[in-house]
Order: sequence, then C-alpha cells, then structure tokens
Amino acid sequence: MRVLTLVVLISSISWMSFAQDKTWRGKFEPIDRMIDPPSTYRTASGAPGADYWQQRADYKIKASLDEKTRVLSGEETITYYNNSPDELPYLWLQLEQNVNRKENEGFGGIFSVKDSMTSQRMQYLLRPIEFEAGYTISYIKDASGKTLKSLVNNTMMKVMLPEPLQPNTSVTFSIGWSYPVTDRSNFLLSREGYEYFPEDDNCVFLIAHWFPRMAVYNDTEGWQNQQFQKLGEFALEFGNYDVEITVPADHLVAATGELQNDKDILSSDQKKRMTKARKSFDEPIMIVTPEEAAANEKTKSTDTKTWKFHAENVRDFAFASSRKFIWDAQAVKLPNRITMAMSFYPKEGLPVWSEESTQAVVHALEVYSEATFNYPYPVAISVNTSNIGMEFPMISFNGGRPIDGEMSHNAKEGMIRTIVHEVGHNWFPMIVSSDERKWMWMDEGLNTYLDQKTMAERYPQFHSLTPKDMIPYMDGDQNVMRPIMVTSDVESLYSIGANFYDKPTAGFQILRESVMGPELFDAAFKEYATRWMYKHPNPADLFRTLEDASAVDLDWFWRGWYFTTDKVDINLTEVKWFQMSEEEVVIENKGKKVKSKISGKDEKAEMTKDFSAGPQPFNMINTPDKSYGGFLSRIDETAMRDQVSGKNIYELTLKNEGGLIMPVIIEWTYTDGSTEIDRLPAEVWRLNEVQIKKTFLKEKEVASITIDPQQELPDVNMENNSFPRIEVKSEFDAFKE
Repeated sequence: MRVLTLVVLISSISWMSFAQDKTWRGKFEPIDRMIDPPSTYRTASGAPGADYWQQRADYKIKASLDEKTRVLSGEETITYYNNSPDELPYLWLQLEQNVNRKENEGFGGIFSVKDSMTSQRMQYLLRPIEFEAGYTISYIKDASGKTLKSLVNNTMMKVMLPEPLQPNTSVTFSIGWSYPVTDRSNFLLSREGYEYFPEDDNCVFLIAHWFPRMAVYNDTEGWQNQQFQKLGEFALEFGNYDVEITVPADHLVAATGELQNDKDILSSDQKKRMTKARKSFDEPIMIVTPEEAAANEKTKSTDTKTWKFHAENVRDFAFASSRKFIWDAQAVKLPNRITMAMSFYPKEGLPVWSEESTQAVVHALEVYSEATFNYPYPVAISVNTSNIGMEFPMISFNGGRPIDGEMSHNAKEGMIRTIVHEVGHNWFPMIVSSDERKWMWMDEGLNTYLDQKTMAERYPQFHSLTPKDMIPYMDGDQNVMRPIMVTSDVESLYSIGANFYDKPTAGFQILRESVMGPELFDAAFKEYATRWMYKHPNPADLFRTLEDASAVDLDWFWRGWYFTTDKVDINLTEVKWFQMSEEEVVIENKGKKVKSKISGKDEKAEMTKDFSAGPQPFNMINTPDKSYGGFLSRIDETAMRDQVSGKNIYELTLKNEGGLIMPVIIEWTYTDGSTEIDRLPAEVWRLNEVQIKKTFLKEKEVASITIDPQQELPDVNMENNSFPRIEVKSEFDAFKE
C-alpha cells in the first residue's frame, strides 16, 4: 500500500508540474505524424521495403544542332517500364523548355519597378524584347507508327495510351521535337542555353533539359507532374541512353556517358594524348591545347560530325558543344575503378581553369567516394561558362573566370567550390535520386555538407561553412522565415541558399560533432547513401535511416531544425557555488540557517554576478532510514562526506530563450588557468524545455564558465553565455580594432 501511495504521489507531482508549465511544446514528441508513414514499400527503419519498386525509362536519341539558327532538333524513342502495381492509362513527360515562353509566368516577378532600372532587370521583369522559345512537337507515335494523342499543360505533356499499361509490362513510343536554344544572358536562373562571345563570334552551347523526359511515378504521390518553375529542379527515372549528337565538324562535345566513336571523331594526336591521360594520376594532360583551341575558333566549319555516347543507369543526359573548348583530362584511381576527370573551357578561363578545374574534380571524387560510396561512372566532367553552377550525370556546367588572367582569393574560392559542389551532385541527386522539385534541401543540403567537407579537407586556405555562419540568418525576422520542410518553389529566391543549402549543412555538422559523434554519424550517413543508390528516397527515409543506423533518437532534432524556424539561444541565467560545511549537524537542525565559515553570509544569499562573494555553505546530514523505502542497504555516509569535503559544487541554471532544443556544451576555466569541457545531451531538456538546473562537482575553483565556447552551435546571443558576463564586441567594433 505504501508503494502504491508513493507512485500516486510521484505521478501527482509530475502531472501538476507539467500542468503548470504552459510553455511545453512537445519538442521531444515523435514526428511520425509529420512524415510519410512506413509501408511495405518503405520500411520503418528507413530502408527500401520488400515491395519497393520504381519505374524505368530507356532512351535512344538522335539530335542535331544548327549553329546558324541556334535550333536544336531531335527524334527520340522511349521504352518505359511499368514496374508499379498500377495500371497506367496515360503517361506524363516533362517539357522544361516551355518555361522560357513569354506567356509562362515562371516563378513570378521578383523585381519591382524603380526610378532607376537596368535594361537587364527590365528584361527579367517584362521581357519587352521578344524571342522564340519552347518546344515544337512534330509527332508522337507508338511502336507501330500510329499517332498517340497528347495534351500539353505548360511544362508537362500527357500522352494517352490506346489501352492502359499493365503492371510489369513496357511500352515503346517515339517523339519528334525541336526548340530554339535561348541566350542564357536573357534569363534569371538560366540552367542551360548558349553563351555568346562577341570578340570571336562564337558560342558555348550548354544543352540540358533538352528532350521530352519521363516524369517520375512513385508509391508516395503517383505522378510527379508538378510544373517546372525554375527554382525547384527535377525528378527523373533511371535508364540507359544511346545518344547521337550532330554538330559542326570543328566543335568539341562533352557529354554524359562514354564516347563510342572516338576513332572516327578524335584526331590521331588527341587519341594519343587521351591514352597518356588514362595513365596520368598526378596531373591533367591537354587533349586539346589552348593554341589548338584558338586556331579552331577561326574555322567556322560548315561540315558536321556526329558524336555517339552511351550511358548506363543514369537519370538524365546533358552535353556541351563549342569550337572554343580547351580540353584536359586526368585519371583518378578509386577503389572500384579508374575514372577520368575532365575539364572543357574557353580561353577566357585561362589560366585558372587549366590549374584548378580538373584538380577540383579529382578532390570531389575522392572525398565523396570515401564519405558515401565509390563513384560508379567512367567520367566526371567540368565545363566552364558564365554565371552558372548546374549538375547532370557525369557532367556539370560551372561559372568562375579570371579578369585579365587574375582572380581574387574569394573569386577563386567560389569557382573551386562551385566545381566541387556540382561534381558532388553526381551522388545527390543523380544516384541517390531524391525529388528536387519537391524537396530541394534533400540534394542541395546533403551535397553542400559534403562540398564543405571537401573544402575543409583539401582547401584549408579557403573558408568553409560552420554552424556559426548561420547566426545572422537564424536570428532574422521569423515572420518571413520558413522552415526547411517547405516545397522548393515556395521558398524566397533570396533565402534558398540559407534555408536549403546552408541550414541543412550546419545541421549535419551539429549532428556529427555535437550530438552523435563522428563515428556514429559517418556510418549512418553512409548507410543512407548506400541504401538509396539508384532509388528515390523521401525525407522520412533519411530521418529514419540516420536513427536506425545509429540508435540515436533524433526526432527532437528533425522537429526543431527542419519543421520550425526556432533559433538557438541558451542563456546561463544563474550560477551558484557551494562548499560543504565541515561542522557536525544533527538531523534536528536541518532546517536552520547556517553561517559560512568561508564567507560568513547566509546560505540563501541573492544571486551573484561573479565568484567574489565566495561559496555558499551547505550541510550534509545523514539519510533517514525511511528515505530508503524497503531497501536494507545504506549509503556509506563517511565515504560520501570524504568525496565531497573540500570540493566545489556549482549549480547552473540554463534557459532556452530561442526555443530550439540543443545539447549544452560547458567550458570551465579554473583559477589556475586550466580548462575543462562538459557536454550535456539534448535530452537534459526533456522534463522542462524552457529551463533546467544542473549541478557539477569540481576539484578546482572555477574562475569563469562559458556555454558553447567554440560556437559549435549557432547561438544567436553569445552575450548571455558566460559567467561572469563578458561583453561581446559588435562586428563593427571588432572591425574598428
């Protein structure tokens, strides 16, 4: 009966404390209702389930680039495999080039009219200078040559099938199409098009999102036929590609996949150089030299050549074509294969691109392979053009150019990081194929985490992101901020970098360094990557896998970091210093006030601002028998006194001012100048999400205490992190000094 009474009493006290705490927000509650439920397709552990399926699309494409009219035309045959359990009466294809039509609203007007506007901004805003854009579809036919009905809705095309496509069957159909390649300088967020060089009257053509492509059909949303609005990128199926590209005979073509007819396309010198490059692991070998490229710029051939490429198990295909290209290549020895790192760039990229581009590709391949899985493709290409960073399987388009042959430190950092980042997209989302159109952060955030890891390891002379860098953003106006878990196209253009790239990166860094530890995090991150190679993960699959592979409950972290705009602000509101009184105290005196032999002050002294008043005394009395309940064993009172005697006890009161649950990192600086770090897990906030007290026993006397001294966490207010308080200089004052 006594046990029952005790349980009821404890339960009542616990219930009363929570009932009175009106600030409770359930920050440690599971996020099960906030993410997709598990199923036989996607397990509760975050792995693909026993019944997991995904569609497949193989392409055979013949395309021709008319340099004079700048029109790309093509014919493609698609074989689409229905691996789903559903009948499909129609198919959806993506027509991204239609986004450039004038009547397309794109992502809305982000500029307003001002009393002074550049002509470029006016073009972005109103597009008063007209030009052709968008697809002309010449035919859609089935395998027997019969015309298939279709319906175009902006950037999506619906193809009606004569009869539903049954599960575990395939359909083959063909499409003829053409579109005018657009001038990239006319568009904001241009992902492809041509760049014109007036000095030599040449172009670099970046051809991407260029052929009608199958939309994704999956188990969580059916058809992903969300319109392309430029900000949210792409959701695509895997398949094999056989592509023939006809261009002017003096053009070089860089593309996804392996060149199949190099004997017919490359000169004897180029073939010899490529053979040498395949054995060069220390430096790039010039396949086309700057001198050869300069001579090539002047030819303007009217003949054509057809380049043939084959790519296996990729979700997209892109290429670049120009007579201006310099071309270098270097072999990279990975545990599973030898891959060729290559760069294509015009003379305007010299000398920096010949020095840095292919080397950056090599660094990305090595660091990413070690952190996730080995790069599986035969080639990784970096192509230089202006004002861009865009990724595709095995090839990326990257900005950054010197001015008069020179680049500043920051400009070179930006160029190298862009190359590393875009090459890194081969992992996320080109292989771990998340839905970019819906969840931009799933590829950009994971990729930025690894590009920053690459920069920190291989380019220590440059700045790499840390959680501290997120403070200005996280301390911004929460009325306009959005959580990470919003769909791509509703985020502000001016905050996508912080919210979809940098905040997830800082979050992974916090998980690795301050929550899970490097060993657990690295293994869990690699598990996610390998589980979802060549598959379509959702956010729930990532969240569950990182927990499943580490045995760390992270729901509190996902809830706060991903689903809210809360910030980190831990306030060290109070510190009390105690020492045990050495006087003998009998139990009858336990409620009386005791004067300290050290300070002579009342033990109920007011909160102090420093340690100058000395410690408060306390009495340690023997534990009454009734406190042990039914236990017969007893604490060794003498040993306990000996352990505490002469030592310092510090009671810290911490307040969560920012609302975001985080671990607590405490640095103790002792009077002898030594320091010590204590780390409290985030779970210390479980019983009270707003305020906690924590007591520590220390041999030495403490001179000062600092919360998060190295700013592992993006605490927005370091002025309340120390005892005694330390005035933190503003950035302006620090700059003046």
